[in-house]
Amino acid sequence: MYNKHHKTLKLHIKKGDTVQVLSGNYRKKQGTVLKVFPKTYRAIVEGVHIVSKHKKPTAKNPQGTIEKVEAPIHISNLMLIESATSRPTRIGRKLDEEGKLQRYSKKTGEFIKNG
Repeated sequence: MYNKHHKTLKLHIKKGDTVQVLSGNYRKKQGTVLKVFPKTYRAIVEGVHIVSKHKKPTAKNPQGTIEKVEAPIHISNLMLIESATSRPTRIGRKLDEEGKLQRYSKKTGEFIKNG
């Protein structure tokens, strides 16, 4: 899964992107990326992959609780939603007019604004 000697790849998903889940129990569900974990190739998506987390009793909460939280999902199961068309698109990278490497939509060819 994670090898500390292996170089991590650039990911097509960034924090703040709107994505759609491609496979699994949450297939076709959309959400915003809350956090990305590049070393393990996973991301937390808002409203997707909800799990129950058991909290121990504390002085503040002597009963203890069961909370519903989002768990990470593998990046290969996510596809970026293009803001212009609201449809999933594949991502590529190419140089823009300023010579900077930018993400672009392979469907429309337009550059994707970061963040």
